[in-house]
Amino acid sequence: MSGTVRRVGLAALLLGASQLLSRLLGVVREMVLAWLVGASPETDAYRAAFQLPDLLNHFLAVGAIATAFIPLYQRARAKGGREAAEEFLGLVWGTLTPLAILATAALFVAAPAFVSLYFPDFSEEQQRLTVRLTRIVLPAQIFFVAGGILRGALMAEGRFLAQALAPVVYNLGIIAGGLLGGRALGVEGFAWGALAGAGVGHLAIPMLDARGRLRVPARIAPFDPRFTQYVLLALPLLVGVTVVAGDEWLDRYFGQFVGGGAIALLFFARALMQAPVGLVGQAAGTAALPSLARLIEAGRGDEADALLERVLRVTLFLGVAAAAALFAVAAPLVTLVYVRGAFLPDAGAEVASLLRVFSLGVPGWVLQSVAVRGFYARGDTWRPMLLGSAILLLAIPLYAVLGARAGTAGLAAAGAATVSVNAALTLLWLRVRHGGPAWRPLLETALRSVAIALPAGAVAALVVVGRPGALGATLDLAGAGLGFALVAGVGLWWVGDAPAREWLARLPRGLSSRLRGGTGPR
Repeated sequence: MSGTVRRVGLAALLLGASQLLSRLLGVVREMVLAWLVGASPETDAYRAAFQLPDLLNHFLAVGAIATAFIPLYQRARAKGGREAAEEFLGLVWGTLTPLAILATAALFVAAPAFVSLYFPDFSEEQQRLTVRLTRIVLPAQIFFVAGGILRGALMAEGRFLAQALAPVVYNLGIIAGGLLGGRALGVEGFAWGALAGAGVGHLAIPMLDARGRLRVPARIAPFDPRFTQYVLLALPLLVGVTVVAGDEWLDRYFGQFVGGGAIALLFFARALMQAPVGLVGQAAGTAALPSLARLIEAGRGDEADALLERVLRVTLFLGVAAAAALFAVAAPLVTLVYVRGAFLPDAGAEVASLLRVFSLGVPGWVLQSVAVRGFYARGDTWRPMLLGSAILLLAIPLYAVLGARAGTAGLAAAGAATVSVNAALTLLWLRVRHGGPAWRPLLETALRSVAIALPAGAVAALVVVGRPGALGATLDLAGAGLGFALVAGVGLWWVGDAPAREWLARLPRGLSSRLRGGTGPR
């Protein structure tokens, strides 16, 4: 068990470092967009242009390819060896990639009708721009599909580098496109950068990593029983729409009725909120899935539950701490990141207010990212998707009412509340259905985390005095960060639970090992 925990820890460390760098680059990406374009109708059109690609992404289960693929790949390898696993890889890759190409072509043609239907409150000029940008970024989904399958196989083989590099290179592409083409092309430069970043980061790099290590005997066989099994496992990820994807879709839809720039303001705040979510929740969940699937396939379900509980307790502590920190430093953080060029201080104040609301949902986002892996590792994709889809469907009136009454703040609050309920019910159902992690240790961790985070956040908030300009914001952040770290560190050793303290103690050794080129997951 200790070896498995170590492998998950090292993989999570690598993916966590990737997520940290990717999220930092995501912030830089938003900084460049804010600087060159601001919170404008053009930015709204740019955000809206991702709606149709996001729908295609969802219904091809792009974001969940590894989730459905890894357990079946592990099973094929356990029963038939490396050759059987590679045949399964070639079957899924060879069948899904042409499907992605055909679907992209169809939606390319349908883009004007979709934009007119989904964004009726946009002006004609905004709709035309949205259609053009949509058609630029749509082909990226082909790269996501083809590369996602390869990355799933590589992770199942213990190779996480391609997965770690994909989001980093993608963000670099968008930044480069904005900087090189932003002055002449406006938001279109960012769209071309997204397409290039997807091609290199999500497809070219995994192909290079797989070369000489994985054989991909590609063939199109949609009626092969093994592909049918994969489709049945992935089907709920296609037909279900959970808050993870649906929150952004609803923000785009209801945001258009709030006013010009509302969609942009929501997404500028969301980018900062999602940084700790990606660093903590997504990295831990992605790293844990192969080990959880391996333990369950070997009939060691109790060990899998114990591993998942430890991961959940550590990520819950970090999520609560991140929420308190974001709430405390929202104003100087937004000032430092966004307020320059076309992005005015008034817009910065609005984004800071939204960030405080969004921060309340960070623990829910983090827990949800990890908890669903307890289902996926067992090949159970229907239950979490049905639950998430039902919660999102019931939440739509909440978005509508709060958006109409409180504008962007209401939409942010609806998202934070919905994801928190989703995470709690996912954990409850995991316990009931699969005997997963017990609630008592998680509740204990939650109470201890709040007891640590609240005073740390209060100290950080007191340090923030609202110094003007980027230099003043930097001083505020430095002082607040130091105060938060000192109080949280003392609190962790005083009232923190064992998994969080052990994680903190192992972190320097893990970082040292990675920097010295120590062995990664095998």
